[in-house]
Amino acid sequence: MLRFGTLGAAAITPRALIYPCMDENQAYVSVIAARDRARAEGFAKYHRIPTVVDDYQRVIEHDRVDAVYIPLHITAHHEWTIKALRAGKHVLCEKSLAANAMQAREMARVAEESGRILMDAFHYRYHPAFIRAREIFHSGMLGEIERVDAAFHIPVTDPNNIRMNYETGGGVTMDIGCYPISWVRHLTGAEPLSVRASAETGPPQVDLRLESEMQFPGGITATTSGDMRAETTFSAFVSASGSRGTLKLINPIVPQNGHLIELIIDGERSTETRDRRPSYGYQLDAFLAAVSTGAPPLTDGEDGARQMAVIDRCYEAAGLKLRGQ
Repeated sequence: MLRFGTLGAAAITPRALIYPCMDENQAYVSVIAARDRARAEGFAKYHRIPTVVDDYQRVIEHDRVDAVYIPLHITAHHEWTIKALRAGKHVLCEKSLAANAMQAREMARVAEESGRILMDAFHYRYHPAFIRAREIFHSGMLGEIERVDAAFHIPVTDPNNIRMNYETGGGVTMDIGCYPISWVRHLTGAEPLSVRASAETGPPQVDLRLESEMQFPGGITATTSGDMRAETTFSAFVSASGSRGTLKLINPIVPQNGHLIELIIDGERSTETRDRRPSYGYQLDAFLAAVSTGAPPLTDGEDGARQMAVIDRCYEAAGLKLRGQ
């Protein structure tokens, strides 16, 4: 039985951790703390978390906690991940893993030194829909791959949303646009050779839209687009084009809400779907497997550091400051 402690009472916590644990007899959430104890107590009562403590430090030191879930604002990930790892706890940390690549590399190093699992919570990566898309991409069915495109757009209309705050790691690329970057990296299984980017900002240094063009090994051109402007409309897809045809995965972000794998090969169209089990359940499976075997998950700390390196390159190419500086 793996016992989780959670830092804060974030809105994502039920979907990402509590509900998957309810379906898994090998894991449960045992301890919580939040900045507001009354809020933590209300959250714990509603979700049947047995123990509330006064602060985050008491969570990571608690003797009934084996792993720590970190859904805090992004600029707090580095500090609390390292503290948890050094306390001997495994860590499931929400994306983006850190404010920048330098922080992420230190987190990965501490995970290795401590012999504990650090997982970057890109839940989509463990769902059969993305696994199938990746299988098709590498099968040769598309012929010689020429292009990959990915986008995640969702409007953010609240000017006080945490994504609008540079100091807490705000910006579309850190929260929404990090997904298309990860989709491209994990679909190709490679890192970009070059990165170009352009951005539109709202609050100073906070990107509301960021588009990139990357060159990957094998002559593959990739584009990514993250957009949280109030006027944008929802879009989530990753596609690949080759000499024989195209692949498109619609809604890789939450395939449990409906998705489609569309193939056009030599002019013939076909479609596939995989199951509607939540991607967060598959993520928990992978985390438990990594803890039990010691084998690194697909989105471990090292992968998180590579992901953050690409995000840093996007910000630099767009003329914006790195987060956490």
